[in-house]
Amino acid sequence: YFKEIGIGNGWEMAFIVIGALGFIWMGMWVFMYTEPAKSKHVNKAELEYIEQDKHEEGVAPVEAGKEEKKMSFLQSFCYKQTWAFAFGKFMTDGVWWFFLFWTPSYLNTQFGIKTSDPKGMALIFTLYAITMLSIYGGKLPTIFINNAMRKGQTFDPYAARMKAMLIFAFLPLVVLLAQPLGRISPWFPVILIGIGAAAHQSWSANIFSTVGDMFPKSSIATITGIGGMAGGLGSMFLQKVA
Repeated sequence: YFKEIGIGNGWEMAFIVIGALGFIWMGMWVFMYTEPAKSKHVNKAELEYIEQDKHEEGVAPVEAGKEEKKMSFLQSFCYKQTWAFAFGKFMTDGVWWFFLFWTPSYLNTQFGIKTSDPKGMALIFTLYAITMLSIYGGKLPTIFINNAMRKGQTFDPYAARMKAMLIFAFLPLVVLLAQPLGRISPWFPVILIGIGAAAHQSWSANIFSTVGDMFPKSSIATITGIGGMAGGLGSMFLQKVA
């Protein structure tokens, strides 16, 4: 559409429009979000649920009014946990971007299906719909913990996350069947790639939550940003190698 009305080659506007939407989203976040304890939209029951970790055994209570000692950006690199998180993102984010970057080309090269075709649109829609199953990825550790509690046992949240991440790490191996099953129908590769991508996102959701297990609240955003940067670099290198 933008090319037809004479604005550049058209495709550049996709980045400009989406970028502009990002600023709108940021504005909503800045003006609408407040800390749960101060928010008028959070009732007492919801606040207790959000802050339930404070009441668990083994969690040191935080004194009212006492501020955490803040960690500088450079100090963050002095901890092996930072490097472990960054390495995890560096080695795995490329999986997600590899599938998303190459799937349209794969469908066109192998099956002659363009993403602008109705069937191509349906295939891409299906891939992303399957990927949305990752919404439940963060639920699996809770299921492990609840099952243990019903049996009268305890299950450390961190250990539950590690167990879930191990399961999710194996699921993308199903994508190895994409090419042979693709001889039957292009739907098989798309479904299998969708499962692999959903597993990656589930794994990623859990590794993000480990930052809160390892660092104080004041450092979570910094460590998460470092991991995101490492994931971006790993993705860039993987695309170049591919």
